[in-house]
Amino acid sequence: MPVNCVAPKPEYESKAPGEGLSGKNEPSNAAVLAYPQTAETQSVIQLRVFPIALKFEEVVYKVKLESKGSCWGGTWHGKEKTILNGISGMVCPGEILAMLGPSGSGKTTLLTALGGRLNGKLSGKITYNGQPFSGVIKRRTGFVAQDDVLYPHLTVTETLMFTALLRLPKTLTWEEKAQHVEQVIIELGLTRCRNSMIGGPLFRGISGGEKKRVSIGQEMLINPSLLLLDEPTSGLDSTTAQRIITTVKRLADGGRTVVTTIHQPSSRLYHMFDKVVLLSEGSPIYYGPASAALDYFSSIGFATSMTVNPSDLLLDLANGIPPDRNGGDQGENMEKEQKLVRETLISAYEKNISTSLKAELCNLDVNSFSYIKDTPASKYKKYQFRGVVYKLVASVQGAISEGIEGAAL
Repeated sequence: MPVNCVAPKPEYESKAPGEGLSGKNEPSNAAVLAYPQTAETQSVIQLRVFPIALKFEEVVYKVKLESKGSCWGGTWHGKEKTILNGISGMVCPGEILAMLGPSGSGKTTLLTALGGRLNGKLSGKITYNGQPFSGVIKRRTGFVAQDDVLYPHLTVTETLMFTALLRLPKTLTWEEKAQHVEQVIIELGLTRCRNSMIGGPLFRGISGGEKKRVSIGQEMLINPSLLLLDEPTSGLDSTTAQRIITTVKRLADGGRTVVTTIHQPSSRLYHMFDKVVLLSEGSPIYYGPASAALDYFSSIGFATSMTVNPSDLLLDLANGIPPDRNGGDQGENMEKEQKLVRETLISAYEKNISTSLKAELCNLDVNSFSYIKDTPASKYKKYQFRGVVYKLVASVQGAISEGIEGAAL
């Protein structure tokens, strides 16, 4: 199955390894982000990005399980459980890769590994433009967690402004950072709630969909080349989910590499993805174009006689449920049937996809993508520390004010 991709033409000339956007060995803050240094305000989505081609080969992740031994000896014997089992794939700039699978299939674990955030016994090979994970890749990567971690007593504008002050380079003035915040608010449709508090368990604030857009906006501010999202539509209605994925699609169309986990997208959302990785208990059973998934499963004997949402069929197969299954045996017989279906799908993947995919990944040329040599960390941590302290003080003041108002009532 073809995985080759064509690198989008950068807005700057290709440089030799170790050179920045200007062709010189620039300091980290000048090389990390590409922001226009003009008075004109430019859309965040239209900002130029440094293209990153993400490739992962035979990724395996295991964890140790502690189990007590003899009740007399009190010894502990460690057993290993495989969470990810030989997953491979490729995502190019301008593409969205969706990871599908039932709960516990390893989607979030794989996403965390791709973001360089996974500790433990991880084997395989994950490269970014042919290079291993490094500080410069980390600074070009945006990660949106499933749970929105936001200060409840700050407004939407304050949250994004603090993010800009902490994460954007010092070369930008306060006014330029404020302009980028304004553009993010407009792009994400947060104008109506810009002066509303985020809210928390003790008092109401903005809606769940608006919180998710704020979380995405925090990553948009740094203009990431690689954007990773964990269940961005979880708990949202279909209209809000459509709006979120549409925004993500626009980010990808701007030359960014996007990887997202998603549990059960609607048919409209599914067709917005370029590639799909389908996981079943940590093992891949499909990798390739989203539009070709149904044809692939039909070719190996898992066709459906009715029109269905592609993601519904894929999730049924990942759970070991064949198409058009009408009830049937329950209990032990059902578990045996599901196990047999999963084993059949894994075997078909190894035969039809895995071998050719490995060969194409080995022969894939990533030299068309420039690469900036890793540079020292930011020299301006003291400014970040001041921002964190100021943000903490503002949050505490909000909590105290809320307590005083509650006592007065």
